[in-house]
Amino acid sequence: MFYHVAQYYADMAGPLRLLASYIVLAGLGTALGALLTWWVLPKLWHILPTDKGREYAIDAEKSIGKPMSAGIVFIPIFMIVSILVVPFDWKFVGILACVAFAMVIGYLDDKSDTGWNEYRLGAIDLVIAIVASVIICELQPFVVWLPILKDSLVVSPLVFISVSTILIWTSINATNCSDGVDGLSASLSSMAILFLGGILYGIVGHADISRYLLVPHYGQGADWGIMSFVLVGCLTGYLWHNSYPSAVMMGDSGSRPIGLMLGVLVMACGNPFLIIVVAFMVLVNGATGMIKVALLRFFKIGIFRQIRYPLHDHVRHNMGWSNTQVLVRFMLLQAVGTPILLVLLLKIR
Repeated sequence: MFYHVAQYYADMAGPLRLLASYIVLAGLGTALGALLTWWVLPKLWHILPTDKGREYAIDAEKSIGKPMSAGIVFIPIFMIVSILVVPFDWKFVGILACVAFAMVIGYLDDKSDTGWNEYRLGAIDLVIAIVASVIICELQPFVVWLPILKDSLVVSPLVFISVSTILIWTSINATNCSDGVDGLSASLSSMAILFLGGILYGIVGHADISRYLLVPHYGQGADWGIMSFVLVGCLTGYLWHNSYPSAVMMGDSGSRPIGLMLGVLVMACGNPFLIIVVAFMVLVNGATGMIKVALLRFFKIGIFRQIRYPLHDHVRHNMGWSNTQVLVRFMLLQAVGTPILLVLLLKIR
């Protein structure tokens, strides 16, 4: 909205020209998301559902009674700020609608006394992932770039939607599984989304840099980048209150839409392997446990029998790590590993 205001009224008020600058919009969106979340969340968390403890989770009893489902507060802030600072396109409106739906489903699960059936949630996540994938490619052939291959590829909508659906579904559930230690899921997710924002804004969204690095240039790359930075701002405001010992928890109403956006932004970058680059600790922490359970439940194949999942429970229970050690060490691994993997991904081509 702000961008179009600048387009129409900059001649009448010169300073409005600043709102036509993407870097100003990115900074403004990040600041608004952070400040609004930081200010609004404490005023509303008294009406949120409270945590009932999770079976088999380490230290679950310490969270009982805390307000949860903070996503029902900061996700609407993310949506409103995105509408204000991201140049308007119906594609972004569609993605925000998917985010809202994922948030509502997560909130209903948080509010439920017994929690929703995991197969029911998985089916809903699948539908959301399919719809989001269709919105991204608009049922048109999509240009992607892959490791090792120097040239870009044009894939059919069917191929794109199939790969994108699997990736987004995995991202939703891996992010959800990573939520269990104060600050962990939001910190790892915000770091991954920050890297994706940089890639979208400064690499695939920049014609000259994308040409130099032999990756496709996406005309809306910078727009996606602004949306990434807004979400990072909202997560920053949330983390202020979720830092150990936490006063509030995001719940499924936060982790599911965050995981959705993580997967969407990876696919908007045009390279599905980026999920491994920017969020490998999210995948190791959450997705490996999903693989273990799926193999055992459906194929009677047991792997990693001595490892407790999510991985943050294993290192706390079996290795004696504190919550702070889990948070700092997992973040360090991702913060150091992502730039190395990103350089290899770009230069090895």
